[in-house]
Amino acid sequence: MANKEGIRKLFNNIAADYDRLNHLLSLNIDKIWRRKAVRQIVDVRKPLRVLDVACGTGDLTIEIARRVAPGSQVTGIDLSEGMMAIGREKIARAGVTAEMVLGDCEALPYEANQFDRIAVGFGVRNFEHMERSIREMFRVLVPGGRLLILELSLPTNTFIRRCYKFYFQKILPIVGGMISGNYGAYDYLPASVINFPVPKRFLEMMEQAGFCELKQKPLTFGICRIYIGTKPLQHD
Repeated sequence: MANKEGIRKLFNNIAADYDRLNHLLSLNIDKIWRRKAVRQIVDVRKPLRVLDVACGTGDLTIEIARRVAPGSQVTGIDLSEGMMAIGREKIARAGVTAEMVLGDCEALPYEANQFDRIAVGFGVRNFEHMERSIREMFRVLVPGGRLLILELSLPTNTFIRRCYKFYFQKILPIVGGMISGNYGAYDYLPASVINFPVPKRFLEMMEQAGFCELKQKPLTFGICRIYIGTKPLQHD
């Protein structure tokens, strides 16, 4: 299980190298995944209130802000001020309208029924209490609102899975550690993917939090997955 304060410290420490390594180690495929994910929530041409949870350095926040209708409000929230400091600079350079706030996904600083869409890009596996965080996102969504989660996963094909695990467990920690100087971080990150719940179990967690119309879509042989759930129009 991820430790909240440990996660905050880890991402503060690797913030300066995070984007460069993220794109390098994914061969820039992560950019394609984000674009595909954003299409799932920016599906109407009316202003939306969108919350990007665990926004990090803001890649998903910026992609959302580029695609939403004029008049939309896009907010990113994260534990790591170091990551968001870089994110705010990127938002300014991108020329989009979005804000970033420091906050805890287990206790979101918002009243119930505030957002039309919530997105999480490669952050759920770092939540200390995953079920609690999912319930919090359900709480602040409006009835009929949609949650989108983009997360790394293990491929189901045996051969691809073995190659992927070899890369993740043997190559990525060495390359990431050499470039960032933080070998522990790049031991943790592969482990967080390998230990993430299988798709069926994760959808069950979303359902237990109250979400309906659940679906998941594998990307690039299942290396990444999109999970989607809707808050019912009427709920207890």
